[in-house]
Amino acid sequence: MENKNTGHRKALYLLLSVLVAVSIWLFSELTGGVNGTPRIREQEFRDIPIEYLQEGTLADRGLMLLEDGTDMTIDLKLQGTRWMLSCLDRSQIRVTASLMNVVNAGTQTINYTVSYTDRQFYALDYEANISSATVNVSELYSRSIDVNCELVGTVADGFTAGQVELSHSSIEVRGQAEDIDPIRAAKVTLDIGEDAEETVSQELEIQYYDADGNILDKSGIHADIENVRATMPVYMTKELQLTVSFTEAPGARLRSTDYKIEPLTITVSGDATLLKNMETLNLGGFNLLDLGTNASENYTTTYYPIILPDGCQNLSGVSRASLKIRFTDIHSTTVTTNNITWKNLPEGRSAEILTDSLNIQIFGTAANVTAVTSDHISVTADLADYSAASGTYTIPAAVSISIGDVGVIGEYQVQVTIREKEEEPPESEEPPEPQGEDPAEE
Repeated sequence: MENKNTGHRKALYLLLSVLVAVSIWLFSELTGGVNGTPRIREQEFRDIPIEYLQEGTLADRGLMLLEDGTDMTIDLKLQGTRWMLSCLDRSQIRVTASLMNVVNAGTQTINYTVSYTDRQFYALDYEANISSATVNVSELYSRSIDVNCELVGTVADGFTAGQVELSHSSIEVRGQAEDIDPIRAAKVTLDIGEDAEETVSQELEIQYYDADGNILDKSGIHADIENVRATMPVYMTKELQLTVSFTEAPGARLRSTDYKIEPLTITVSGDATLLKNMETLNLGGFNLLDLGTNASENYTTTYYPIILPDGCQNLSGVSRASLKIRFTDIHSTTVTTNNITWKNLPEGRSAEILTDSLNIQIFGTAANVTAVTSDHISVTADLADYSAASGTYTIPAAVSISIGDVGVIGEYQVQVTIREKEEEPPESEEPPEPQGEDPAEE
């Protein structure tokens, strides 16, 4: 009687034998066998679509490819190893035919090419049910059709919708006469939403309609443009305040003036996107120093053209505005100062100020000007540009005032003598006391 271990051993040997046999069979079937000669199998793939290339060239020649009478699919029988055929999916097979050389209408044959998305399958051989593809080409029938826009939605209260603008007001459609003749309208639909308060612009697909208003199938209609951009401007009317940008200076402040702009406001209409957050319209600039330095009962008048942003319309009918302005509190006077110094003296040089005093003309409000004394005014000559100079020079000087909001009228200069340090004259020695007779000796 066999023991249990012997029975288990026989079962294991049997299982190994089966695995070896299956492995040898798979190796032979999938790779070609031990002698290196592959076993070729055949598999049929039906209704593989034919992809026609360069259809655009037909349209350029006034031609089009008709589905009726054209081979749209092909049946293929592929030969290869069982392994390679088992790995191939029909979506990896591509059949293409070029229309580049088709120049005339009519039924004709063109060659096709079989390829694969994975290069490993190029080792496969094939047989096809047709040796070349038959194509039916006809002349294109074309018409020019106007494009209209249908609006959907509402405009908010206080806003006005302008006329819709289309990037293309007409298009050319081509195809067979039975597809083109029924077209009575080409239209896009622009949905501006509810209570639109700004300009709406969208890229829209063109739809075709017959005489009864039914949408037509676009498959047989070929247009030079498939989409149209529709723009509907939304306008608003708004009152804008006119303003001027004032340039101030020490002593010349806007608070010391009296001015008025006429007209103060204008009414404009324009793109709501632009005007929505716009409250003022700037006319330009004005420098307060141009008023002079004396108070006057008379106004200085400056005129400005009213220039609106592009797309806006002036509803007030006024083309220019005026600025009338004068100083109400300004005074000028002259203060003499001897606080004159220099800065940026070059190394190895000495300087001597020859100008003892300067009469400085100042301006500002009466209170500020009256408060200025000579101690508040300093005059400084900058010697930075005289590093290699020696001698006496007239040098521009800057005037500063340490009190109040006061301006300076005019430009000032001082005379400075610059020397090398070794050129400085030696200090004079005190003369010896005179020697005379001692009065005590007399």
